[in-house]
Amino acid sequence: MKILVLNSGSSSLRYQIIDMETEETLASGYYERIGMEGAFVTHKVRGEKTKLDHEAKDHAEALSYVMELLLSEQYGVIKSLDEIDSIGHRIVHGGEKFKAPAIVTDEVIEEIRACSSLAPLHNPAAVLGIEACKKVMAGKPMVVVFDTAFHQTISKERFLYPIPYEYYEKYGVRKYGFHGTSHKYVSNRVAEIIGKPIEDLKIISCHIGQGASICAIQNGKSVETSMGLTPVAGIPMGSRSGDLDPSVVTFIMKKENKTPEEMDTMLNKKSGLFGVSGVSADNRDVEMAVAEGNDRAKLAFDNYHYLIACYIARCAVAMNGVDVIVFTAGVGERGKDSRKEICEKLKFMGVKLDETKNQEAFAVEAKISSDDSNVAVYVVPTNEELMIARETAKLITK
Repeated sequence: MKILVLNSGSSSLRYQIIDMETEETLASGYYERIGMEGAFVTHKVRGEKTKLDHEAKDHAEALSYVMELLLSEQYGVIKSLDEIDSIGHRIVHGGEKFKAPAIVTDEVIEEIRACSSLAPLHNPAAVLGIEACKKVMAGKPMVVVFDTAFHQTISKERFLYPIPYEYYEKYGVRKYGFHGTSHKYVSNRVAEIIGKPIEDLKIISCHIGQGASICAIQNGKSVETSMGLTPVAGIPMGSRSGDLDPSVVTFIMKKENKTPEEMDTMLNKKSGLFGVSGVSADNRDVEMAVAEGNDRAKLAFDNYHYLIACYIARCAVAMNGVDVIVFTAGVGERGKDSRKEICEKLKFMGVKLDETKNQEAFAVEAKISSDDSNVAVYVVPTNEELMIARETAKLITK
């Protein structure tokens, strides 16, 4: 069985084709500037990347070209479209409607559209990808996998915001959480590595990249997470603020005469590490600035590491303990210094890092805690596409 996994943006299309017999990625790529001049795709097959310029006025044209590549003699990995058994789509927001992956129907598409007010940049783009598949690969079964679905096991007293209840009833204002596909993958994988049933473990998954969230996973289910109504909530990120005193927003709006749209841009694109350091939203740039003696860059990192550690502790409270902390995503997998700084602040929980193992762990599966640590600490590279493919295969097989 071969599954095509798609992640559609408003002007982009990420894709992977995965052989489910071996769970090997046969080909992958990223189509950029769809609907604009200078559209191109970066296609990777057999370990080699190739950039190909190709105009595409919409997602259907982009997908058609991707299919040509997958079928071609030079860049292809299949002989016929019949080899693709199904298509799995990443969807950011499923609201309260979707607690699990779903087979794509007209009704499901409308429900995804209905959630667009909660994810205006992501859900409409995902629908474009689904509609493109209906045109280019008509009749292929499709499955949608939601970032929010994994967190639907969080109890109501934990997901409700303490504001007038009517806003939950009228607009669905509540904590939803994101990165669910990643949290599910790494928690199941670390349980496999340890050799214990996930149902017997209390795991804190730290997905730390440009976007970042922390998740408490007890008995294999999400019971607390840092992101909220939107992905701007929780811990500070590359350019997102994370949690604030809500009056900070109204105070700045009044002082600076800013519109809601301008505040939204500030909180999403000008805050976090970038906002405090004034250097960059990229951890690597901020690290270089710290090495050069930039005090604001150091302050940004100190704030960042402190608040991440605080949320890890909060997740431990949610489960009344923790057995495993697992780091994943760009910074979690590669940021040895950030892992060290975060774990240093968790010594009161019995967390002890093995400095040599931590230094050596770079985007590989590895245990980085010492043998006498009360809490096991691991690095596990995430694989959201494989998780989507697994969910898709499971659903269409049923």
